[in-house]
Amino acid sequence: MSSRVQIPPPPAKLSALPIDQSRGIQAVWALIATEGTLFACMFGAYYYLGTNKNRWATHEPPHLVYAFILLAILLSSSVVLHWGELQVEKGHYRAGRIALWLTVLLGLGFLVLQGFEYASEWGDLTPDSNSYGSIFYTITTLHAAHVIVGLLILIYVGFQPHYGFARRSPHMPYQVASRYWHFVDAVWVFVVCLLYVVPHIQRYLYVH
Repeated sequence: MSSRVQIPPPPAKLSALPIDQSRGIQAVWALIATEGTLFACMFGAYYYLGTNKNRWATHEPPHLVYAFILLAILLSSSVVLHWGELQVEKGHYRAGRIALWLTVLLGLGFLVLQGFEYASEWGDLTPDSNSYGSIFYTITTLHAAHVIVGLLILIYVGFQPHYGFARRSPHMPYQVASRYWHFVDAVWVFVVCLLYVVPHIQRYLYVH
């Protein structure tokens, strides 16, 4: 009797089996949940460090002008990318690709402008100034890192020949990239509200 193990051949019509198109979307939602928890912890640390110390009220808060311009850039990029996603769903891939690359340009503009913001704040506040400076730069640079990751994902998708609802792109890369980019934009909304607007309100109430 032969001791060799007989391996059954693969199904003849394996290539004809349906592909689960939702795998990519499910995976990116899991990633967003994980990263969202990380930012929630960072925001919690931010307010824990300022509890009962009036640190945020006495310190000059970061300027709002840069924050609102940066917010406008990211929100605009989300609108553009969402429009591109709708075009891809309609089969208008060229328009979707143009929207994607325009989003990349807006994201790069965000990073450049944030560099100018850091330069303007650096004279009064650095990461080693105090706990406020440390947590402020930690959160904003962590968000910038997520912007860079989002840009790399978009650039990768931008160079793909196909990214629509087809067997040749089963994980819907355009839609997956869009979900992650919208998450990055949503986080910046919280950053602006909690790290920029609220400190200005607290300072105003403290002074008056």
